[in-house]
Order: sequence, then C-alpha cells, then structure tokens
Amino acid sequence: MSPALARSLIWVAALLPALAVVVLIREGDLASPSAALNFLGRLTGIAGLALMLASAILSCRVPGFDRPFGGLTKLWKTHHYLATAAFLLLLAHPLLLAFAAAPVSMEAAVATLVPSGANWGLWTGWAALVLMMLFLGPGYRFFGEPDYQRWKYLHRLAAPAVILALAHTFLLARTLPWFWEMVLWVGLAALAVVSISYRFVWSRTFGRLPYRIERVERPANNVVELELAAAGQPLRYEAGQFVYLTPRDPNLANGRGEEHPYTLSSAPGEPNLRIAIKALGDASRAIQDVAVGSEALVEGPYGGFFPQTSSPEAPELWIAGGIGVTPFLGRARHLASLGEAVDIVMIFCVQDEARAVWLDEFRELASRLPGFVFNMHYFYQQGPLDGTFLSEHCPNVAARTVYICGPGPLLTIAQQVALQAGVPRTRIVTEEFDLL
Repeated sequence: MSPALARSLIWVAALLPALAVVVLIREGDLASPSAALNFLGRLTGIAGLALMLASAILSCRVPGFDRPFGGLTKLWKTHHYLATAAFLLLLAHPLLLAFAAAPVSMEAAVATLVPSGANWGLWTGWAALVLMMLFLGPGYRFFGEPDYQRWKYLHRLAAPAVILALAHTFLLARTLPWFWEMVLWVGLAALAVVSISYRFVWSRTFGRLPYRIERVERPANNVVELELAAAGQPLRYEAGQFVYLTPRDPNLANGRGEEHPYTLSSAPGEPNLRIAIKALGDASRAIQDVAVGSEALVEGPYGGFFPQTSSPEAPELWIAGGIGVTPFLGRARHLASLGEAVDIVMIFCVQDEARAVWLDEFRELASRLPGFVFNMHYFYQQGPLDGTFLSEHCPNVAARTVYICGPGPLLTIAQQVALQAGVPRTRIVTEEFDLL
C-alpha cells in the first residue's frame, strides 16, 4: 500500500460517521432553508468531532506505525490536517445552528450561540473550541515560527478539549439513534484514549531505552555527532531513521529531560548509535556541550525515508541540503558495510565549503563503494540547483528514484527540477523534520 493511499484511507475512515448521517438523512431535514441549515450544523459537528478523534488516534507515535504513511513526519502532517479540518468544522457547527434558529427569532439565534446558566451542553462545546484555538494556533507559521517546547506544552490541552467535545455531544446529540451514537463515540473515544495513553504513559515508561554518551565528535562548526552506548537493550533500526533523544546531563544549559527528534547517522550494524545534531534551537545549541559519560534516553525508531526492502543495484539519486545530509550518511555507511555494488548518484547542496559536513568521509565512501558517485553543489558559486547541473552530473535521472532531504526551499527546488527532468512524482521521496 502506498503512503498516499494509507493517508487517504485515514480520511475516509474519519469521515464515515458524517457519510452515515448523509445516508440516513430524513425528508424533514431539508423541508426548509432553516431545517437544511440545522442539518448542516449537526453534520459539521459530527464530522468535526470524528476528525478530531481520528487526529488524536494518530498521535500515538508507536514505532513502525508510521511506515505505511511514509514516515512519522508525513503521518503527523496528516494528524495536523485532520485537526485543522476538525477545528474549522466545529467552528462552523454553532454558526450554522444559529443561522437555522434566526428565522424563529434573534433571541433564539443568540441562545444557540451564547451559553447561559447551567446549560452545560453549550458550555462544554465552547470550552472545547477555545482549547482547540489555544493548542492549534502555535503550530501555524501564520502566527510566527513555532516554538517547539511551547507547542508541546500547549498540545497537552488536546486531551481536555476532546473530553469536553465528547461531553457536549453526549449532552446534545440528536442526529443518530441513541444506540449508534453511543457505539460511535465510545468506540472512537476508546481508541483515542489508548493512543494518548500509549504516548504519554507506556512509551515514557517502557519505550525509552537507556544509553550513555561515549564520545562527542565535531565534524563542523555548530554540529556534533554523538556516539551512544546502550546501557541495556540496544535500539534496532534501519539506515536513515530518526529517534527522540532525551539528554539527562545535569549541567546542560537547556534541554535537560526534554525529548527532541534527531537523525541517526550510524549504520544498523554498528555496535553504538551515532546521532548528528546541528545547533538550530536552544536545546540543540546546549547539547553541543553535552558531557561524555552522561546518560540519555532514546525512543524510536521512526521514519520511512528509505524503503525497507530494495535492491542495492536499484538506480537512485540523492539530493541533500545542509544537515539534511544525515540520513544519507547513515545509509551510505550501511551500504559500505555490506560491500555490495550500488547505482547511486548523490548531490550535496550547501552554501559554501564551510557548511559541507562529512565531506571527506563521503569522498572516502565514494572511493570504496562501487557505483556510488558523489557531487558537491555550492550555491554561492553555481546558484540554485537547476536542470543543467542535474543533467550534467546525473544524465539518466528519469530512470532513478529520487530521495531529497534538506530545508524547505531546497525540497521545493529539487522536486521541481526532478519533475522537469522526467521523474514521475511517485518516484520522488522527500523528508523534512518539522514539529514532531
């Protein structure tokens, strides 16, 4: 099953309750404009709550669950889109009901919108909407660059928002037969509770593996590569995946006890983990000075950048930018350890030579890995990546699967260049690390 199909099926499953309401529509629901608006108000409420619960279910973060969706980043984008659609539908829900009541009287319309006294049905609905505004808002770049820790803390409001929305539904729902209302919402709520419990209880108790930082390498300015030894059961992973790292060094200026996603730069066969970290925020800047011998917790692995099964001879093009080179480093190290011939062309895009991390190692890997061709692209010399550069260094690009990882602008440019070169969209795989 393709990732696009998996994500589409999630949307279809989440919208099934709303489809059931449409199928069971009654003649009286469309008897007048007011009745039609009332029906649409109830329909948006049901669809919004179902999408909200589906979004909560996708927040479980079980290792491996993200693979059918193309990795955790793409799964969480689906989670984000579901939550956004849920919020818009739930915002339309009371407005439509108020418009439906307006022909009766303005007082009736206002009473539909404004809770008063012990009208717990309306109070719980509006409280759920306010909480959704609080925890969803910081995730949109419309309000500025999101702060990772603030975003994480505010997302804890999602659980009470779901509970209040369910309470609102149980108090006021009148659309489906009572039995099916109970089966639908209790079932979805139970799945959401299991998912959230796994993430915040089970995974934090049993899913994090203890490690010890053995060595800190500095391949470039503001970049470290940590080497970690397992203090118990070692992590099993594939090349190019990432983990959540929780450093426990008591002397860290920031980030102690906080989990952050970082890419594994080690090959699966290595005895220790290696994790590459660039100083991009408070926590990643502080971890540049983490103490050797300090403890850390590792949770994962996550990601589905490279396929689980592929032939080493399969023709590939790798396009990396900045610290986005890390999954390719792990993959190249792994292929070199296997000692089999490959058919890979790699283009590493950076601003200038000072930002070309692991350049010597990539050149060394290219010298001993048959079929691995390594190229550098410097923006200050050659401008943005374009079709001319691509055709010169990878003339048969249309026959390859293209893997792209790096900052947003590079992802956009590289995808456009690959498409113009004749690569089908289905053979272009991208990876970016957003709020996770």
